[in-house]
Amino acid sequence: MSEAPRIGIKRIEDSDHTLALPSYETTGAAGADLRANFPDGAREGLLLSPGQRALVPTGLILDILPGWEVQVRPRSGLALRHGLTLVNTPGTIDSDYRGPVGVIVINLGDEPYHLRHGERIAQLVVAPASQARFFETVEVSETVRGNGGFGSTGAG
Repeated sequence: MSEAPRIGIKRIEDSDHTLALPSYETTGAAGADLRANFPDGAREGLLLSPGQRALVPTGLILDILPGWEVQVRPRSGLALRHGLTLVNTPGTIDSDYRGPVGVIVINLGDEPYHLRHGERIAQLVVAPASQARFFETVEVSETVRGNGGFGSTGAG
């Protein structure tokens, strides 16, 4: 297996610098947990009503190497227990983005949920990101599936 890419992390000035950086909770984890990091004056977190979405700050800026991306994915426990998920999942942080990382959380549950400062809200998955060369053609190759779309491969 090749060496894991190194990702530099800069903390935003008014963020809580005592919170843990993204980390893997087990040796086999594919995703590193990411925490809500509300700025000074908003450390009480926020109450997310059913159906409501919010951009949750992480207080971090990532320095991702070219040829890589960081995917932002929901945490299964929050989804199962509280109906919390991410609106654009997986979200992609491109290697050339150098702004603050925010997570768009939505409450699909039946009850309001209090997102707390320092709570693990998402996970980051680092993945290679190739860029294809797109070109126009008049013919495409044949496959068994052909142009069968949604549901064309059968139920279940």
